[in-house]
Amino acid sequence: MSAKTIPFEQIKAEMLVDPEVKTHYDAFESAYQIARLRIKRGLTQAQLAELVGTKQPSIARLESGAVEPSLSFLRKVAAALGAHVEVNIVAVTDR
Repeated sequence: MSAKTIPFEQIKAEMLVDPEVKTHYDAFESAYQIARLRIKRGLTQAQLAELVGTKQPSIARLESGAVEPSLSFLRKVAAALGAHVEVNIVAVTDR
């Protein structure tokens, strides 16, 4: 009997149907994106902090999802990473 491989995107889509899972996923998505882009740029947290004009623990807290950053701070971090911030307002339900 051989094991069937299920693509990650399929598992992710199935899990995100659960509103509680989606809420937690969304809370960490920006933190994940920042950490991924920082690593892709070859920067340490300390180097990114220096570019942003803050301290390394601030970047660590941001990447851990432990804090909800201000939009202005996110813009500074994004600019230091050669990126930009996009904000979407999405209706929870149609009324």
